[in-house]
Amino acid sequence: MSGNRTVRRIALATALSALAVTAPAGSSATAAPAPAGDRAADVPTRSGRTDSAVDRVADFYGSYLDAVTDDGRGALAQALRAHYLTPELRARLANWEQRQHADGVLRAQDTPTAWRVTYNDSAMGRAWTRVRLTWGGPEQPRHTHLLVTSDLNTLRISDIQPGTEQ
Repeated sequence: MSGNRTVRRIALATALSALAVTAPAGSSATAAPAPAGDRAADVPTRSGRTDSAVDRVADFYGSYLDAVTDDGRGALAQALRAHYLTPELRARLANWEQRQHADGVLRAQDTPTAWRVTYNDSAMGRAWTRVRLTWGGPEQPRHTHLLVTSDLNTLRISDIQPGTEQ
């Protein structure tokens, strides 16, 4: 067993020595390499603003789908609803879910594989965004659409309705 441990130590020492030689002076050995040339356009980028109703809807749906996919409709999903949705909407969703036996945020029993949020309109203190949910695999994706209303003063989601593709 000690022979195996010695081999691992030698391999680790060799790898660290090679890293020290190849890393530029003053750089961190744990820093990720920068994208090279043409690959920079292929690197996924996400951004957002804390004062954007559209970004808040995108943040909610991204986080909510992660929570539901990872842990089911448990405490984290409920906490996200409490943070992002108005109390009135949460009450309406609870009634809808009891009647429909489905998730009111998604308007479905299953969990989609992807989401996309697009600005639609704004007026009278409200913003409307379109949410496209993707179901199934990349070979034959299916889409459903939601129209989401946000209050521009609080940036909380105040309504979720079935939408149409535009």
